[in-house]
Amino acid sequence: MAGIEEVAQKAGVSTATVSRALSGRGYVSERTRNIVQSAASELGYVVSSTASGLASGRTRNIGVVVPLLSHWYFANVVEGAETALLRRGYDTTLYNLTGGEAERRSVFTHFLLRKRVDAVIAINLELTADEVSALHDLRKPLVGIGGPIPDVPTLELDDFQVAKLATSHLTSLEHRRIAHIGGGREFDVDFHLPTTRRRGYESALADAGIAIDDALVRTADFTMKGGYVAAKQLLGSPANRPTGIFAASDDMAIGAILAARDLGLSVPNDVSVVGVDDNQQAPFFDLTTVAQFPKRQGETAVDLLLAELGESIAKPTELTLPFELVVRGSTSRPQD
Repeated sequence: MAGIEEVAQKAGVSTATVSRALSGRGYVSERTRNIVQSAASELGYVVSSTASGLASGRTRNIGVVVPLLSHWYFANVVEGAETALLRRGYDTTLYNLTGGEAERRSVFTHFLLRKRVDAVIAINLELTADEVSALHDLRKPLVGIGGPIPDVPTLELDDFQVAKLATSHLTSLEHRRIAHIGGGREFDVDFHLPTTRRRGYESALADAGIAIDDALVRTADFTMKGGYVAAKQLLGSPANRPTGIFAASDDMAIGAILAARDLGLSVPNDVSVVGVDDNQQAPFFDLTTVAQFPKRQGETAVDLLLAELGESIAKPTELTLPFELVVRGSTSRPQD
């Protein structure tokens, strides 16, 4: 197998440049990186991660911890992070915490501590002081996505303002009877997303001078089926029917659209529906929603983490994650 010297000779660069180009550490122009990668590929040269780790104390491996990989949002954050890490020459070890508290304790007390990872990204997990201390004691940088974690740089989505923006869109269209489909109690754990989004909904109603009606609030499980069942309950009685629905996720909003159609109602003529996410199905259902750009969240978390590791990239200065209203055909003014 060819060595680094042969790659450097073929590419016409120094061995140091070859090392930077193939490891992702340090600046190399895109043109030079491509030349080096092409030369390495032709010669069959592969960087030894073990040797690099022994020399630098780094494994070029990042641990990513996520509560539920099967959900669209989490899968897209992970994809964004993994793609960004791959571009920088890092591997990813994924921990999917679907097994409950026992599995979570095992990950943070054993696997992350003994596994050779350089750092950790925690996605929508409200880490405990002990979990943070265990990683910090081993000098493993840690970055979070979701909400504030003491002593941890965290990218935050303002879920209160997200919900307020979605609901305010309906009030701006002069809807007065606006329902809310939010997460149930079992989802009100890390960073209390369902409660925060309900508060944003209520704040938008208050700003519009609309009294809060608990009869217009239903809980669901952030699935299309859950949104369908909740919307059937809200829309089933003509006398008390809302003209607008704010659902705390696109899946639940799409379920609401399907429920309205099954009841013989027109969206948006009889009921307007707005969601949160802008997932891959939202355009197909012409759903008005608040986009939160999960892949970009993963990429930004990687930028922040690699800056913590001392990589030569600019550290993000804005830790509040972007979002924006995407208006499509599922919302309009209420019909008289």
